[in-house]
This record gives sequence, structure tokens and C-alpha cells, in this order.
Amino acid sequence: MPTTSTYWLRVGRVMQLTLEGVAGATLFAMMLLTTADVTGRYFFNSPILGTVELTQLMLAALVFLSLPVVCWREEHVSVDLLDSVFPARLIWVRQVLVNLIVSGALWVMARRVWALGERAMQWGDVTEFLRIPNGYLIYLMAIMLAASAVLTLLRALCYLLEGVGVLERGGPLSPEKGKGGDND
Repeated sequence: MPTTSTYWLRVGRVMQLTLEGVAGATLFAMMLLTTADVTGRYFFNSPILGTVELTQLMLAALVFLSLPVVCWREEHVSVDLLDSVFPARLIWVRQVLVNLIVSGALWVMARRVWALGERAMQWGDVTEFLRIPNGYLIYLMAIMLAASAVLTLLRALCYLLEGVGVLERGGPLSPEKGKGGDND
């Protein structure tokens, strides 16, 4: 019988694979669309209308579908200016604070983007040529920002629990992941 932690690990893994799969399919669709457009444009003098709009929409979806996974794995672009001077025994405090700040910022962005999605739906905003409603993509962006905020908050909690000794192994500061977390 699986334990509660095993259950949540499986749920997390399914969510991760789903987001990665949809993002990968979106990237593949972008590649196919661009290839077909270039082929049609240069060999048949007949480009696909609306390719730029579709590529822009798919690129936005790709970025925001990937954001929760990046936040959970802590694979952000980062600069480690203070790592060499920061005491190793206090890394967990730094990571808790950083993740709390990032979580708050993501939550603020999610709320603002959701409001923009509501406005786009009310006003009937659509793309210029293909007339695709913008609101649905904006809602997707807000949902992914909120999910990223929650996952970053959970990451802060993991650092806190491991830093105070509640979690002994398997947390972000575990020796097998290095002293700074997943991104060493």
C-alpha cells in the first residue's frame, strides 16, 4: 500500500510529465509550422497565413507551461555572486527567503495576469489576422504563474523543514544534491 508521500510524489511526477509533454508538443508544432511556412514561402511562393500569430501564441504557451517545472526544479537563470561568502550552514535560510520572495512575486503576477485575461474576454480581444481569442491564453498564463507560485512556496517549505531538521534526507539540501540545492 503506497504511503501518502509516495502518492504525492506520483501526482507530482504525472503533473510534471504532463506539462513537459504539452510543452514539448507545442514546441514540435512550432517547428512543423515554421518548416511548412518556410517551405511554402520559398518553394511554392505560398506562405501560411497567420504563421507569425500562431508562433507567438505557441511561444507564450511554451514558456508558461514550462514555468512550474522550472520553479520546482529551481532551474532558473541565476547568478551566484554571494555563494562563496555565504556560510554553508545558513544556505537553507537564504533559500527560504529567496523562494518566499519569488513566490510572492509570482502570485502578484498571476493575479494581474488573471485580471488582464478577464478584461480580454470582456472586450473580446482577438489576434489581428486569425481572430483567435487572446483571453484563453492569458488565463493559461495566469494559471501557470499561480501554480509556479505554489510550487515555489512548497520549495521554501522544504528548505525550511530540512534546515530545522524535520526532514533528514530527500530534501533540497540533501548531500546527494549538493549544499545549494538542485542547481549546483
